[in-house]
Amino acid sequence: MVTAGPAEGTIEVHGLTKTFGPVTAVRGLDFTVEPGRITGFLGPNGAGKTTTLRMLLGLVAPTSGTATIGGRNYREIADPTRSVGAVLEATSFHPSRRARNHLKMVAMAAGIDGSRIDVVLDMVGLTADAKRKVGGYSLGMRQRLELATALLGDPAVLILDEPSNGLDPQGIAWLREFLRHLAGEGRTVLVSSHLLAEMSQTVDDVVIVSQGQLRAQGPLSSLVGQAQSSMRVRSPETDRLVAVVRAAGFSPRQVAQDVVIVDAVGPEQLGPVLATNQVVVYELAQESQNLESIFLELTTSLGGMPSVPTSPADSWPPNPPATGTGQAEPAWPPPPSSGAAWPPPPASPGGPA
Repeated sequence: MVTAGPAEGTIEVHGLTKTFGPVTAVRGLDFTVEPGRITGFLGPNGAGKTTTLRMLLGLVAPTSGTATIGGRNYREIADPTRSVGAVLEATSFHPSRRARNHLKMVAMAAGIDGSRIDVVLDMVGLTADAKRKVGGYSLGMRQRLELATALLGDPAVLILDEPSNGLDPQGIAWLREFLRHLAGEGRTVLVSSHLLAEMSQTVDDVVIVSQGQLRAQGPLSSLVGQAQSSMRVRSPETDRLVAVVRAAGFSPRQVAQDVVIVDAVGPEQLGPVLATNQVVVYELAQESQNLESIFLELTTSLGGMPSVPTSPADSWPPNPPATGTGQAEPAWPPPPSSGAAWPPPPASPGGPA
């Protein structure tokens, strides 16, 4: 059981901004993540989520603003492994190293008792595979090993970047319950993800960003509860239906030959209008907004998906250096002089035998 006080486990982001040359990846972010709750950090690709997490973990220096954990910058935390566990999207496992040995090396480097290795392997369901080489692991198993590594120090704060990548439906269901268990112990859990349907079943709070800017934050129940519902009406006389509804002061929109959606209204308001005017109705159903529809509404209101990377590491190949001569730019990246295939093929995921 985590005994950290509320202040120690609180993540606070104030005025956080990061620019890469002419690109502003994160712009004036403000949000708070509380202990004992799962917070979903949501946004489209290129929204600045990973850059924000990297600043929070001290891997990228902010241009301005602050990102603190328990009131301290990550680099100021005396024993970060025991305070903060993190899973970033990119893995760094040696393919020939066995899972147990990987955890042993991390534990030794952090001064963590070796008995903790068996605990975390059991927590993530990798006990039976602990002696296998990581190169033979599936992507989902690597995600579990990443999570085990983050939990070695029994930290009060977990920061997870797309932790469900590679998990099958059973694994995603396991992860959902596992995160709830960790939050129930009093830990602060911040999870970035693009799986909105899954997040709606997992998180307590949401922070939604788009183009590096905050779009919404707060309890998921409050955000969904404040969203306006719509009524779906199926009728053989849609023209008269639209006229009647519009005359009553509502906003109808026809979406199919016999289907009309009436926004920002409930059955108690729309039903009597249709009955009084004797409109023939085959179907009348309420359509409340879910997390996905709210997300799309918030992230497209800034003009659609961003088209720039959130950090230089997100763009490959890198931009060529300027020659300043006005001549044609050389091939970039430059090919090796040996004449080998270029770009080089990716390394085999299985690693050495």
